Amino acid sequence: MQSENTIEVLIGNIEKVITGKREVIKLLLAGLLSRGHILIEDVPGLGKTMLVRALAKSINADFKRVQFTPDLLPSDITGVSIYNQGTSKFEFKQGPIFANIILADEINRTTPRTQSGLLECMQEYSITVDGITHKLPDPFFVIATQNPIEFYGTYPLPEAQLDRFLMRFNMGYVLENEEINILENRLTKDPIDTLKSVLPISDILSVMNKVDNIHINKDLLTYIVRIINATRQHPDIKLGASPRGSLSIMRLSKAYALLNSRDYVVPSDIKDITIPSLNHRIILYPASLVKGIKPQEVIQDILNKVPVPV
Repeated sequence: MQSENTIEVLIGNIEKVITGKREVIKLLLAGLLSRGHILIEDVPGLGKTMLVRALAKSINADFKRVQFTPDLLPSDITGVSIYNQGTSKFEFKQGPIFANIILADEINRTTPRTQSGLLECMQEYSITVDGITHKLPDPFFVIATQNPIEFYGTYPLPEAQLDRFLMRFNMGYVLENEEINILENRLTKDPIDTLKSVLPISDILSVMNKVDNIHINKDLLTYIVRIINATRQHPDIKLGASPRGSLSIMRLSKAYALLNSRDYVVPSDIKDITIPSLNHRIILYPASLVKGIKPQEVIQDILNKVPVPV
């Protein structure tokens, strides 16, 4: 199956459940194909969990959902060694992290100690328990959610963990006609209950390998670096993006090119993913925050000013 057909089939299947959010679905798939992880930040009830469930069902992936709470321990995620009296040995019991797709629901409601339990998993695709390293499945995709409005009883993610996420974006509200469609589709049953798998994971792994071969010329690499450098010089930005930001934009732009049925990157691919790729990697000055300036507005200002390669 051609990769563009694979992607269209996958997007179409997810859209049976998630209405009017094609660009959000493409961002989610770009994160998956780039072998990264995603933070979805939005108010409750907009379909964050449903989006992830629809993706997992569509590719028949092993899916685990972890509800993060203040009393959750790192071992509740990674697993624990338990003594077996019959064999007189300790046996490792895998935690929910051993799955293809992990939904870390309301990640900011658990303690920093438990949040840090995800760091090695997300960066190294493995975990170490009692000195023994265990490899995680391939693909391994973490989608975390958090509510940006309610702060009571929450633990803000530190910059080190935020930087582990390839992208941060929100779902946003749907249009009136789309919300009517949502109600009509759920008059008798929930579409997620009847959603079928349309692709095996082997096809997804094949598409992931194709992303590595997407061409991006040196002029566009220079363009990416100039965008990153501009975040370090902008008057509203206290701390600009690191080289990891450059790598993220490069990886995501290649995935986005493939999602747009091309085997080469164009400037619009870079522009489309720069805001979700950088809005959690920069820190604004307090004075800018007081004025109500948002990170995405500053990044858009940078995109408007940095010359696009011809």
